[in-house]
Amino acid sequence: MAGEEPEHLTQAARCQAQVDPLAALRAPGDPPWDVYLTGTVFLDIIFTGLDSAPVRGTESWARGMGSSPGGIANMATALARLGLRTSLAAAFGDDHYGEYCWDTLEQGEGIDLTPSRTVPGWHSPVTVSMAYEGERTMVSHGHEPPPEEPAPDLPPRARAAVASLTPGTRAPWIAEAAREGTRIFADVGWDDTGAWELPGLTDLRHCEAFLPNAEEAMRYTGARCPREAARALTEHVPVAVVTLGAEGAYAVDRRTGETAEVPAIGVEALDPTGAGDVFVAGFVTGTLAGWPLADRLAFAGLTAALSVQEFGGSLSAPGWSEIGAWWRRVQSVEGQDPAALRRYAFLEPLVPEELDRPWPLRRAVPTIGFRRSG
Repeated sequence: MAGEEPEHLTQAARCQAQVDPLAALRAPGDPPWDVYLTGTVFLDIIFTGLDSAPVRGTESWARGMGSSPGGIANMATALARLGLRTSLAAAFGDDHYGEYCWDTLEQGEGIDLTPSRTVPGWHSPVTVSMAYEGERTMVSHGHEPPPEEPAPDLPPRARAAVASLTPGTRAPWIAEAAREGTRIFADVGWDDTGAWELPGLTDLRHCEAFLPNAEEAMRYTGARCPREAARALTEHVPVAVVTLGAEGAYAVDRRTGETAEVPAIGVEALDPTGAGDVFVAGFVTGTLAGWPLADRLAFAGLTAALSVQEFGGSLSAPGWSEIGAWWRRVQSVEGQDPAALRRYAFLEPLVPEELDRPWPLRRAVPTIGFRRSG
C-alpha cells in the first residue's frame, strides 16, 4: 500500500475488512480518510418474526430480537466493512448505551471517532424497530444534543462524504468539504412540509451524486416514472441514482452519458433496517474504486440484499467474506442464467480466496452488557 495508514486505522479493522477496494489507487499525500460522515447514533432494538403489526390493547411476542448501534452508525459500519477508512462525527450519550455504541464502532469496526464526543448528562437516542411481512414499524425516543455540541465546521480531509439533506436547511460542513475536494454523496428523508421543492435542497449543488428512492425522486421532479425522474435530477447533480424497491435501481451519469439499470436480488428478508444505508455504502465504494456505473449499481444492490438477511441495521452489513461466499454459491447453482453471472463477474478478482477470517463479524445480539466469564 503506497500511503501510510492513519493512526486510528486499527489492526482489527484491517483484518476484518480483508479487501481494500482502493489499494491500487492509494498514494502518498492522499486524504487520511476515504469517507467522512456525521449524524446521530441511536441504540437500535429490533424485534423480528412478528406475524403482524402490533395491535392496540394486545401483547405481541417476537420470535427474534437484536440490538446494535443505529442511525448514522448503519452507514459508517457498512463503509468500514467494505474496506473504506471511515471517520464519524457524532454525539454519544454518557450512559451504558452510549458506551456500547462507541466501543462497537471504534474497537469492533475500526471507525475513527476522533471528531466524535461524549455529551455529559445526555442519554442515547433509542429506536425500537418491529419487522414483519417484509415491512417494519419504528418507535424512537431522544433529545437533540446541546447546541454547544455541533459537528466540526471543518471536517477532516476525506475522499468522499455522505450527507443526508434536509429540506430548507443548509449544513455548512458540506460546502466546506466540497471546497476541499471531497466528493459528496447525498440521500434525503421524507419532506414533512409537503413542499417537495428541489431549490429547498440547497446543498445539492455541492454534491456529486444524489440517491433518493423512487417516490422521493418523482415528488421532487414532478416526473411520472422513476427513470424520468432520475434523468431530470441530473440537471441539478452529476449522478442520480433512484432505488426502485423490488425492481432494483436505475442510475444516470450526466458527465459520461452512462445509464444503468440493475434488478434487485431476491432474498428472504429477516430485517430490512439499514438496507438503504448499505446500498449507499456499496455505491460509494464502487465510485471511489472507479468502477463503471452498472457495476457500482449491481454492487450496491448486492450488499443491500445481503444485509437484510441479518438482524439490525449496522451489524447486518456484509463484509467481503459474505460477498465472496455469495459469489461462489451462485456460480455453483445449476441452471444459473449466464447473463446474470456475467453481471457480477467484476467481483471475481476482488473477493478473498480464503473465506475464513480471524473472527466472525459482530452481529446484533439480544441483550447488551452480559458479564464476560474467564
